[in-house]
Amino acid sequence: MIKAILASTSTLHNQDYLEYLVPHLPELFKDVEEVLFIPYARPGGISHKEYTAKAAEAFTKAGLKLRGINEFQNPVEAVNKAQGIFTGGGNTFLLVSELYRNKVMNEIKTAVRNGTPYMGTSAGTNIGGLSMQTTNDMPIVYPPSFQTLGIVPFNINPHYLDPDPNSEHKGETRETRIKEFHSINSQPVIGLREGSWIDLKDNKVTLKGELQARVFEKDKLPFEIETGTDLTDLN
Repeated sequence: MIKAILASTSTLHNQDYLEYLVPHLPELFKDVEEVLFIPYARPGGISHKEYTAKAAEAFTKAGLKLRGINEFQNPVEAVNKAQGIFTGGGNTFLLVSELYRNKVMNEIKTAVRNGTPYMGTSAGTNIGGLSMQTTNDMPIVYPPSFQTLGIVPFNINPHYLDPDPNSEHKGETRETRIKEFHSINSQPVIGLREGSWIDLKDNKVTLKGELQARVFEKDKLPFEIETGTDLTDLN
């Protein structure tokens, strides 16, 4: 049974790192002594050590220990022995490239499907979908595949932004980009706004948080869903 939180972002305006998610960590990682952190996305290019220390500080507030995968000699063994997994945000292309290079993409997928609790934020949430193709990130490296964990049977666009009617910018909106994705690909996409997350528990997939999310399906008009909506059958 899959247990996971896939959050749009790690940090909300005027809040500390993971502050809005800390209250939910003890339930997700119940009976877990130590969580394995995946720092590969490296936001702003910070080191794995710096990123791990930042995440560990937030997890301490929830009474949880956290250790970076970078601290282990064998990443595959670290994943296989992990009691819980957290993948932080940053650049999704770099994250996916490193997961494949270290041969842990499929190991994480297997662990999560076997019940290891998982949390992702931003890029770590992007990889929770069927592919990383709805990321907002720049392709700074070339991963061997766009296929990701498939924790949910659809794609996710974290940090989803609505068009600003007062903006003079005439470039493509997120909605336009997702429409481009659907000109070639068929899986649904959830536009996940800041402060919202997808919760997987008891064989159910549910939208959580205070905001609505936007659902995009191929050849259909996008529509809004309320927090608490059951997304289990969206595929």
